[in-house]
Amino acid sequence: MDGATARIPLAERMRPQTLDEVIGQTHLLGNNEILQQIVKNREPVSLILWGPPGSGKTTLARVIAKEVDAEFIELSAVTSGKKDVEKVVEHARQNWNLRLRTILFVDEIHRFNKAQQDAFLPHVESGLITLIGATTENPSFEVITPLLSRTRVLVLEPLTKDAIIHILTRAVAAEKATKRVAPEALDYIAELAGGDARVALGNLELALNLSKKVSIETVKTAAQKRVPGYDKKGEMHYNVISAFIKSMRGSNVDATLYYLARMIDAGEDPKFIARRMVIFASEDIGLAGNGALGLALNAFQAVERVGMPESSYILFHVATALAKSEKSRQTTDAMHRAQQLAKHYPDAPVPLHLRNAPTKLMKDLGYAKDYKWEADFKHGKGFLPDDLKNEKIF
Repeated sequence: MDGATARIPLAERMRPQTLDEVIGQTHLLGNNEILQQIVKNREPVSLILWGPPGSGKTTLARVIAKEVDAEFIELSAVTSGKKDVEKVVEHARQNWNLRLRTILFVDEIHRFNKAQQDAFLPHVESGLITLIGATTENPSFEVITPLLSRTRVLVLEPLTKDAIIHILTRAVAAEKATKRVAPEALDYIAELAGGDARVALGNLELALNLSKKVSIETVKTAAQKRVPGYDKKGEMHYNVISAFIKSMRGSNVDATLYYLARMIDAGEDPKFIARRMVIFASEDIGLAGNGALGLALNAFQAVERVGMPESSYILFHVATALAKSEKSRQTTDAMHRAQQLAKHYPDAPVPLHLRNAPTKLMKDLGYAKDYKWEADFKHGKGFLPDDLKNEKIF
């Protein structure tokens, strides 16, 4: 390895160059799955790649561009602005005239505001550029709807421990360091990575630089941290938010605040926590506390405007209030029952006396017959379709 190559981080040197070299994400890369089809057909598609750090978003974008013979241009939404986008569009026009395709990769696309995202729309729609956006945030909340409608959202999962070990083993072989690294050290690095291949390769590289023989102790020195107890995008993320919700549901304030503190200390997105509280206010408190939804919604808006760390006061305040509130599942249960009936009876005729009657013919046919425009009017024939007239939803 020459000096210039040695200065390139191991994670970059090990980045796959073809789709066959990519490890993990089999739900997207297996036979007849979407990414295989894109490459096979050599027709790039605008995509939003949503997944945790180190799951392969940038790698997949680069590989797709290479496999379909498109020019790959990369922007970061953190450092790029409108002028950068305009330069890319102008360059894409030149490519278009030369019958060359352009793939624009936007890392952390959720960092672009609405106006910046709007700027992509005409060029994606015309086919001038193929847009591949990468985000660690839920695109439903962070990417504008018109852009979502013009792209396919692909969800990337955290890499499994076995996949990380596979990547590490390949890296060790490439570095001709197989005899230097103990198998249990690789296992520990994979455990420590939390599904992030970049973290795993970074820890391996530092451990190799620190010692001729890499053991678990070497890895601990290199990583300078224990195995995380809370991974924002891994299983623990879902376990802790579940415990938080269930503690509020059980009116246990102490547990509610403990799990909330764990999420905040781990760097959880405060908007994610606030969204869950908005849902909880309707799902679990409902009619028992009609002010709960307004309180939770105000909390979400306040968190958006205030930011961290001050938003902690708001989150702890509202979580306490929701945990102490009386609970009711009446509207939630009624919703599920109504949805079930709507699926079982999707075409039940609306009773004649409830139908709209804008014409004389409709009135002659009995539309809106005997219906009166007054509050709490109770028609003798009821309001549900005949097939459901004996059903009680609420």
